[in-house]
Amino acid sequence: MTTPRTDLLIRQLDTTWALFEYHADGLDDAVCLWAPDPYHWTVRPDAQGRWVADFQVPEPDPVPALTIGWITWHVGYWWTTTLGHCFGSEEPPEREEIVWPGTAEGAVEWLRGLHQQWRRRLHDLDDTDLDSTDRTATLPWGQGMSLADVAGWVNVELTKNVAEIGLLRILHGARNSHRR
Repeated sequence: MTTPRTDLLIRQLDTTWALFEYHADGLDDAVCLWAPDPYHWTVRPDAQGRWVADFQVPEPDPVPALTIGWITWHVGYWWTTTLGHCFGSEEPPEREEIVWPGTAEGAVEWLRGLHQQWRRRLHDLDDTDLDSTDRTATLPWGQGMSLADVAGWVNVELTKNVAEIGLLRILHGARNSHRR
């Protein structure tokens, strides 16, 4: 049986996930890789054919526009990393090792798998787990945060990223209908 806090986190996740599924419906490669501006970050095949994401530390100012492909890679990156640090038995892969699947369909399936893993893990947590900082101690962006705080961050970050995907779909559709 889950705790009230876990139930709340799962309900928030489910609400955001429903919006993701709405925006993922009919997503294709062309829309996924459409660049809203010449100054943008995307995903592209490297010399070995692996789809890698544009990235720079520190982020440039201004931050480039993003493609849906890049955003789905970004969600896959932070979710893979968070799952690995908070629930994994091995060290999670480095950012450069986390590659985009190469298609919109593959990206959606990848994120669905991460969502299912995260939701399943959340469901098993009790208040002691949520209050603990043990699972988050090695997470690059979660040191000192309780697992409940990290789970809340996941919900907020996912909501932001899903909203970005939705906006890009709207912009892409508006530009295409305007040119007809």
